[in-house]
Amino acid sequence: MKTRILAVISAMLFVAMLAGCADKAEIEKLKQMLADVQKTKNVEKANLDNFDDLDFNVFSGQKWDQLGKSHAKDITVHWPDGRTTKGIDVHIEDLKAMFVFAPDTRIKEHPIKIASGEWTAVAGVMEGTFTRPMPIGGGKAIPPTGKTFKLSMATIGHWKDGTMDEEWLFWDNQTFMKQIGLAQ
Repeated sequence: MKTRILAVISAMLFVAMLAGCADKAEIEKLKQMLADVQKTKNVEKANLDNFDDLDFNVFSGQKWDQLGKSHAKDITVHWPDGRTTKGIDVHIEDLKAMFVFAPDTRIKEHPIKIASGEWTAVAGVMEGTFTRPMPIGGGKAIPPTGKTFKLSMATIGHWKDGTMDEEWLFWDNQTFMKQIGLAQ
């Protein structure tokens, strides 16, 4: 959509300058519109590139000290189980917990990437293997089943000043439990 807008504004500017039918103020207005659209496109691309790095490098590589490149310190995170957390430190601890029972958890692809202004949405595949005990509280744990999981996931992010200030995570927990052998 923005590429079409960029092309239309560019064409209007070119025709106006070529025909000499636009005054200097109109040409400057078209130039500013073109610059604004290009700036928005650059921000959207940077946010999507940051998202790729987040999932493929930081999350998959468990590089928690780098999470601040994509997440604000006071980020609000909405989890698939319905809970909401606040703050990057809480989010890091929640992410770490995903690797306790499946240390090979990873996201290697985003076949769908969408950006619109301060919003991004990506869909991908989260994979791993249930190879270590899964803590369930009270000093108890579920023994590993050795089963793999491969889940479709999606993340919607709201960006402010180069980092996400709010994030919505989506995957099917029932499918996850079936794949790792904990549900029928």
